[in-house]
Amino acid sequence: MADRRPDLDVTALSGTTVLVAGAGTAGRSAARYLLDVGAHVTVADARFGPDDPGDDDLSGLGARLVGTASLLDDDNEWPGETGLVIASPGFSPAHPLIVRAVEVGLPIWGEVELAWRVDRAGLLGEPRTWLVVTGTNGKTTTTSMLTDIVVGAGRSAAACGNIGLPALDAMRQTPRVDILCAELSSFQLHWAPSVAPDAGVVLNIADDHLDWHGSFDAYAEAKGVALHGAVGVVGLDDPTASSLPVARRRVGFTLGTPGDGELGVADSRIVDRAFGPPGSSRTIVETAAIHPPGPSGTADALAATALALVAGISPDAVAEALRDFRPAAHRGEVVARVDGLDYIDDSKATNPHAAEAAIAGHRRVVLVAGGLLKGAPVDDMIRHTRARLAGVVAIGRDRELIVDAISRHAPEVPAVTVFTGDDGRVTVQHATPHLGNELPAGLSAPTEPRSAAVGSDDTDSDRAAVAVMERAVEVAAHLARTADDRPDAVLLAPAAASLDMFAGYGRRGDAFAAAARSLPGAADVSGTSR
Repeated sequence: MADRRPDLDVTALSGTTVLVAGAGTAGRSAARYLLDVGAHVTVADARFGPDDPGDDDLSGLGARLVGTASLLDDDNEWPGETGLVIASPGFSPAHPLIVRAVEVGLPIWGEVELAWRVDRAGLLGEPRTWLVVTGTNGKTTTTSMLTDIVVGAGRSAAACGNIGLPALDAMRQTPRVDILCAELSSFQLHWAPSVAPDAGVVLNIADDHLDWHGSFDAYAEAKGVALHGAVGVVGLDDPTASSLPVARRRVGFTLGTPGDGELGVADSRIVDRAFGPPGSSRTIVETAAIHPPGPSGTADALAATALALVAGISPDAVAEALRDFRPAAHRGEVVARVDGLDYIDDSKATNPHAAEAAIAGHRRVVLVAGGLLKGAPVDDMIRHTRARLAGVVAIGRDRELIVDAISRHAPEVPAVTVFTGDDGRVTVQHATPHLGNELPAGLSAPTEPRSAAVGSDDTDSDRAAVAVMERAVEVAAHLARTADDRPDAVLLAPAAASLDMFAGYGRRGDAFAAAARSLPGAADVSGTSR
């Protein structure tokens, strides 16, 4: 965890020299606040040139801007001149700047740690109610649900942290925000060890960001900071999350029947046995009304319900907001429908754990998956979902890892790879020729990338990626039509990051949606979900 030695009085930062590591959203928010209270601020970022940092609004506000490499290579005096380091989420404990700060004993806070200390000290008015959401998957959906519930109940709230505004910016809003619905990543929590929210939830924990944290245990420990407050909510169906220590009151949620002190599901309804009168059980909302559908959506709703009840929101208000809630784009969004078959964009499922949850929300799917797995194994995902897979179309750099897992754990599932060959043409290859399900010649023949693209400023690589996605959707549609047991959907749940092909998961999802809507007979149903 972050080094707390020596401590520093947040009320006495005026005149202190503060090094802000990173000029992204979090770093800029911290720098603006520090400048406003009279601190001397240096902002280090790799994007700033060694001689000319460029035109930047932080310079206009009085900050000194410096390239990170220049600071480390050419300035030996900065550790002795600095009283505090603010670490942006991109700066891991192993970053040379952080290592140097630790060596000389500088206090290191993240932007969330700074916000917490400012709030607790009353520097921006009476302290707020903090409701913290973290986990490997489902953070954004849960935080969005929670914010809708709280705002729908007439309370002043804002989504912040890793979604919406930085926490400091949310606290400085006018009119005042009283409840912070804070989605916090493991990076943010690592650099915020003092945070002790009114209620916090750890949804689940699976292999992710191990390169940043150094180990799975360190990753889980960072997530556990969310449980340091008055009420710690844990996902009981996740063995790691459920085993984390809770500082005070522990509340669990489960997709099964809840016990005393828990929330769960009974008779297809969310049931609360934690916050009502002792020994009571009360129904909150029917699970059929929850979006996104399936186990992951229900789990997110359970977590959001628990935090909302801690904040004093009535069960009726929780139910009304959950019935009205719809997830953001690229999170289980139905983007087209062809002959009764839904095409679903879950491009935000960027790791195997999230993709498995997305698949589990459907009886049977043709899966489009692949990209950068970042070392995460897909064996469990394939093994656990094999009965739901009518076919798999693998794309991206690590497509062969997905195909290999299918050959080991689900050899009966038709699998096809789609990629750009050395000649620049889109190539389709059978990964399961033993099944004898040959594609029509028009689908299997290599093709030139098409001129269509997601945006007018697309490069050749963008167009090649879009062309791969177009062909992948066409192949998936064929697998769906010819499957012995007709699937419910063609599902984009990549289980991987997108940067090998696309600028982000949103652009990948947009390419999938455009390809699905271009299929013959497609109806555009964007903005809906199953």
